Amino acid sequence: MLFGAAYYHEYAPTPRLETDLDLMAEAGFTVIRVGESVWSTWEPREGEFDLDWLQPVLDGAHARGIRVILGTPTYAIPMWMKRLHPEVAADTASGVPMPWGARQEMDFTNPDYRRYAERIIRAVIGRYADHPAVAGYQVDNEPGIRLLYNRGVFERFVDHLRELYGDVETLNREWGLVYWSHRLSEWDELWLPDGNWQGQYDLAWRRFQAALVTEFIGWQADIVREYARPGQFVTTCISYDQLGVEDVDLSATLDIASGNAYYEMEDALAHPSSEPRSTGWIVKGTWAVYQLADLMYSSRQAPFLVTETNAASIGHSSLNFSPYDGQWRQAAWALVARGARMIEYWHWATLHFGTETYWGGVLPHSQQPGRAYRELQRIGADFARAGAAVADTLPEHDLALLYDSDSKFALGMQAPFGAPGQYLDPDAYRRILAPFYRGAFDAGLQVSLVRPQQLFPSRGGTTTAAEFAASSPVFVVPAFFTAADDDLDWLADYARAGGHLVLGPRSAAADREARARLDLKPARLTGVAGAWYEEFANLTAELPVAATAESAGAGFVLAEGSGATDWVDGLELDGAQSLVDYVHPHFGRWSAISTHAVGAGRVTMVGTLPNQPLARSLASWLVPRPTAGWRGLPETVTVSTSVAADGSRIHYLHNWSWEPAVVTAPVALTDLLDGSAHSADDHLPLGAWDVRVFTTRERSDS
Repeated sequence: MLFGAAYYHEYAPTPRLETDLDLMAEAGFTVIRVGESVWSTWEPREGEFDLDWLQPVLDGAHARGIRVILGTPTYAIPMWMKRLHPEVAADTASGVPMPWGARQEMDFTNPDYRRYAERIIRAVIGRYADHPAVAGYQVDNEPGIRLLYNRGVFERFVDHLRELYGDVETLNREWGLVYWSHRLSEWDELWLPDGNWQGQYDLAWRRFQAALVTEFIGWQADIVREYARPGQFVTTCISYDQLGVEDVDLSATLDIASGNAYYEMEDALAHPSSEPRSTGWIVKGTWAVYQLADLMYSSRQAPFLVTETNAASIGHSSLNFSPYDGQWRQAAWALVARGARMIEYWHWATLHFGTETYWGGVLPHSQQPGRAYRELQRIGADFARAGAAVADTLPEHDLALLYDSDSKFALGMQAPFGAPGQYLDPDAYRRILAPFYRGAFDAGLQVSLVRPQQLFPSRGGTTTAAEFAASSPVFVVPAFFTAADDDLDWLADYARAGGHLVLGPRSAAADREARARLDLKPARLTGVAGAWYEEFANLTAELPVAATAESAGAGFVLAEGSGATDWVDGLELDGAQSLVDYVHPHFGRWSAISTHAVGAGRVTMVGTLPNQPLARSLASWLVPRPTAGWRGLPETVTVSTSVAADGSRIHYLHNWSWEPAVVTAPVALTDLLDGSAHSADDHLPLGAWDVRVFTTRERSDS
């Protein structure tokens, strides 16, 4: 386990390197991230380099056993480049250069920018690659933060389309450009993307932008690998909600996935809660912290690094939180439970100037260790005791849930509902996905997010449907909008092979071009689903639902207060049974949730966005006995589990509440943090905002 913070000694208002490093060592820090934000310090004038200023930082870190992640400073370019080459500016709309004063203001495809970027990468990495403190490299930072509308980018897009489609007649046909007289006769008639309302164009544009970001990060990674020593890793810091990110493809160019894990603290971490959604880069709700961790794991289906997370208040001067004692520790262990192998805070010392003056660091403006430091020091002690035991484990799961960035791109333009003040909800994909993940979390289940690229042969996956049914017998597929024929056939095979396939709204509705399919929906799956629909509607208010006569026989228990929100697929039954019906004079003609046995498995269709009670009822029916194996937990307590190569298990228990709780051990356990041994049926106390970590493996030092 790596534990530490981003450290910018060059920002300090007073000389304090030795003091800072001593405090880090006392807090149990084992890693710092340096160098990625200060190109103008590395190269104050064009061609004039100052590379030695970081040497004392690396030397001091190494002397204290602290490892270093060295960044390439390519995301914040120096003003001399803007002055010498104004054409490197990123266009936020066609012909509209981005004003200066923020960061990532450049067109990273511009050849002049690339020339300077390669030079600074080689200078910095070449200078320090052999330093014994350097454990790995972070190329760039939070890539894909905006889409580029520069003319050169657009022309490359046209060239890409020419290569992909061959001729304009094929493009006309595939995109349906007969509509509104959009047919092209020549490639140079393609209109600019600004204000485009043609869905197929928009999807191609989003895919192309994500591919540019992937190529850019891969380009940097390849340069760094020319200098990297064996054992040093290359990564980046992904902000997962950025417009230009397709994280699976991007992470494939790296050695390990890494990213931001920012979350609201205080009462936002209370569980259970009634917060139904989490939007933006600061997630809200305990369930959303776990979903973000599972998303990061799914980038490579492997452990990941948290390159930035809350040290104190996050965001700008208007976002001020005072985390409760214990919440830092809870969040850190939650991320570790789902596969994090580094927890790195942003950042060490709160800035005294600049845009992020009030984005709290480990040290406050006084530079004196305070409550945040003491809380993190406790985590450092935890990791010193238990880090080795958890670092070789992999998270378990009760069900798999498909997450598809491509469908997210498409549903941004073809959103099935609006948002306050917006005709279309640009976050429609995650709005559909959220209740399914949230319902599983509320039911005490652990979720594995999986990606099309990791499953379906059409996307490069190598897992057969039968293999996946054996390893993940419940597979929830909401909003799989841009599915290929082969993808849908794979899903049908999964159910026939013994898996329980759960289809949510907007799945199997469109093809790879995001064109509405001609088939009854769900396309190519109506036979295995035993149901179909061709009519759908928005809900302006929550609808009550009721269990059917068949639900009792199927073991489906409907919680009080269950309801349908936002959306209705008019499910017509053709062999399936209805488990849940709408209570409404019009919508009551259709099933809300249907199920159908097929082959050795089953297909369940969910025709709405379930509210929290309905989502939890569904999840509890899908997996009645969670893998973790704990029973009778207080509602404020969650359990996550991971498994080591030798088969032993780690149990992470969290109490997300002010009220102390007591749980009963299901098996004999050893506390990894204090070494105490417990027998099955022992009562284990949890304090307010507390976390305990147990193992089924005997401690070697016990």
